[in-house]
This record gives sequence, structure tokens and C-alpha cells, in this order.
Amino acid sequence: MTVSDTNARQEATSRQLSVLSDECDRIGAISASDSDVPVPAIPDWTVEKLVRHVTFVHRMACSALSSPASDGMKAVLSAVSKPQRGPRAFDDYRESARTMLAMYSRAGITDEVATWGGVGTPAYWVRRQLHEVTVHRFDLQDALRASGGPDPDAADADAAADGVAEWAETFLSRVTPTQLDGVAGRTVHLHTDDGTGMELFLDFTGEKVKVTREHRKGDVALRGSAQNMLLALWRRRPLSVLDIVGDDAVAHALYDGVRI
Repeated sequence: MTVSDTNARQEATSRQLSVLSDECDRIGAISASDSDVPVPAIPDWTVEKLVRHVTFVHRMACSALSSPASDGMKAVLSAVSKPQRGPRAFDDYRESARTMLAMYSRAGITDEVATWGGVGTPAYWVRRQLHEVTVHRFDLQDALRASGGPDPDAADADAAADGVAEWAETFLSRVTPTQLDGVAGRTVHLHTDDGTGMELFLDFTGEKVKVTREHRKGDVALRGSAQNMLLALWRRRPLSVLDIVGDDAVAHALYDGVRI
């Protein structure tokens, strides 16, 4: 990797860490008085339970940085302490988020850490945390809106576009096309229309899903803002928030079939 590549990578990770900090602040601003509010996106979960879940995710990321990379994720998970329950969960979240952000801001760009995909670098966890926290922050703010609160804060557009790429390249690529009725043998074009420039071509015609970053006509194209596309792909918004151009049935089969 050249010096230029290293600097660009460090800059990208630093920006993601900054956006992640903003998202953590939004979750940290939620009051313990809302503990029992149900979360529509995750049936049978409350705000308090989801806050505990995100606390665990932050601690897992910290554990990955602290554990020998060669020990793998099993060792990482075994070192994570359980989050506090009840009203204390909210202070516990804020402390865990501060610790996680501080650890990752000090981490070396080439440090080796365990990840779900094998040995990687801290940048993996910064990115994974950012998109996980963003989606769950919408879950929480959607829950508060449903109980009479304000609309959710907008996501950072560039970060949301990268979240779309992560969904496709990291998660969807693990799915076998034959698992997806109505999608196997077809192609899909994802295209953000908010200036973020994210274009992905999803090819379900082979034995494995192939994802490439290109402008290419598919059987169907899904177009919309990066935020709407991210939330729709993670099934936090209906498919109707996106424009569908082409075979509507393929779009709905993708939306209904991919439950990562």
C-alpha cells in the first residue's frame, strides 16, 4: 500500500469515526424515561433492550481491539461483559460509546484485529459500528416518533451510501442465489440519486451473488437517496420509498427474500 493509499484510508476511517460519534450522541440523548417504549422494527423489543444491544456491540468492538487477532471472534465475544439493565442501561451505553470511540481514535491503521471475516484492521470495526449504529438509531428514533416524538434525524448521506455498499458487498454476497425465489437468474441495479454516486450491480445469475460497482442495466433498477436505500435494504422502510424501474417482481422478491 502506498503512502497516498494509506493517507486516503486513514482519512476515510477518521471521517467515519466522526459520523459514528454523532450517531452515538443521538442514541446517548435518549432518556431512561423511554425505556419501555416498544420498537416497531424489532417486535417484542423495547427501547431499553435495544440500547443494551448496541452497548454490547460497542463492547464487542473494544474487545476486538484488545484481544489477539489470531484468537478469533470466539475469544472476542467471551471477553465482553453484559450491559446493565433497567434505567442504568442508558448511562452504561454512554460510557461504553465513549470508551469505544476513544479506543478506535487511538488505534493504528495497520493494527491486526479479529473480525467476522477473519483478521482485519480497526477500520473494519469503525465501518461496521457506523452502519449498525445508524440503523439502530433509526429504530430507536422511529420508536419515539411512533409514541409522539419528532421525526428521526437525517443520516449522513455519504456514510449511508457506504452502508449500502457494505450491505451488498459484505452481507448479500454471502447469500446463495438459489435461496432467493424470484431473484435467482436475474440482475439488479442500485443507484443513489442524491449526489453520493453509489451504483452497484447485483448479479444473481451464477452460483454466488456477484456485486460490482458500476453503472449497468439490470432486470430492475432501484433508485433513491442513500438514506432511503440503506433503510429499505435493511427493511426499516417499505420498498415504496425507492423508485422501481423495470421488473417490479424482481425488486419485491429481493426485498422480501433478503433477511440478513
